[in-house]
Amino acid sequence: MERKRTPLWDLHRQLGARLIDFGGWDMPVQYPAGTIKEHKTVREGVGLFDVSHMGECYLRGPRVREAVERLTTNAVASAPVGKAVYTLLCRPDGGVVDDCIFYKKSDEEFFVIVNASNTDKDLEWFREQTHSLCDVVDVSDETALIAVQGPKAVALVDRLGDGVLAAMPSFTFRDAEVAGVPCIAARTGYTGEDGFELACANVDAPRLWAALLEAGGQPIGLGARDTLRLEAKLPLYGNDLDDDHTPLEAGLGWAVKLDNRDFIGATALRAQKAAGLTRQLVGFRVADDARAIARHGYAVVDHTAESPIIGTVTSGGPGITVGGAIGLAYVPSTKAAAGTQLTIDCRGKDTPATVVSGKFYKRP
Repeated sequence: MERKRTPLWDLHRQLGARLIDFGGWDMPVQYPAGTIKEHKTVREGVGLFDVSHMGECYLRGPRVREAVERLTTNAVASAPVGKAVYTLLCRPDGGVVDDCIFYKKSDEEFFVIVNASNTDKDLEWFREQTHSLCDVVDVSDETALIAVQGPKAVALVDRLGDGVLAAMPSFTFRDAEVAGVPCIAARTGYTGEDGFELACANVDAPRLWAALLEAGGQPIGLGARDTLRLEAKLPLYGNDLDDDHTPLEAGLGWAVKLDNRDFIGATALRAQKAAGLTRQLVGFRVADDARAIARHGYAVVDHTAESPIIGTVTSGGPGITVGGAIGLAYVPSTKAAAGTQLTIDCRGKDTPATVVSGKFYKRP
């Protein structure tokens, strides 16, 4: 099957990107500078990401707030207009359908960005679960998304914008023109750095990308996007989140508002919270002298236990900014405290690691 292409595909080729199959899309994993340099560019300057493979839709109608209240774990429906809200979508048993961001445009309209691999599933979920309370309008095939990230990103976008974008608080958005291109400008990102995500029409995307490059942004591939989000301990659906784990187990309780609410999965999550967690997602550091990286799917083991496999690594990679090898894993709650020693089976070799609390990287 031929891979899908974003509206910036030709420009990636011109920039020398190495393109790979990413969920059926032909996407740039890195440019000639390489993943390590691209990662450092975002930590120190400003990087540009083509994330147009993400899914976008609108939920609209006089009763859309009822629909959104039913769908989302976070307090999305009651958010003020102009607020972007990170939330989970849950099944009745509390498992995660997806994590996404809802943008409240009015009391009758929400813009939603969902994970690329879940676009069809999420749209079907919206239609099934809202029971005709609102219209679900898929705009994925006509919408491009460019992320501008790094300590110099806000100043760059503000220069190309209308002069008020820099004043926007984190997790807010507004309709704006950037380099003359109409877009939804959101103060959001997936790197641990400040910046914007700019949603615009496909036809305008090459012009916006070119203007951002000319203004000093550097192209960044999906390889660096993954190492950046891992350092910031931002979960990836399909790795750290799935329908077998709940938001509470994933450490996302801050995005689950249970008081006086009845969203899908709320009953199961209340019960789990009351009973206490038996497993949790933790961050870990591999011992420096191990010279190993614990990858997705590697087993966390305890050879003294009746069943030696006690957990699973969900994400792992080099800590390009923070040093060493880092990762995330689901482990029993008895092994989740900071400082706990873990053993990870790295290709048949027992590899020591230590549980760490908080994010690996937090911007200055």
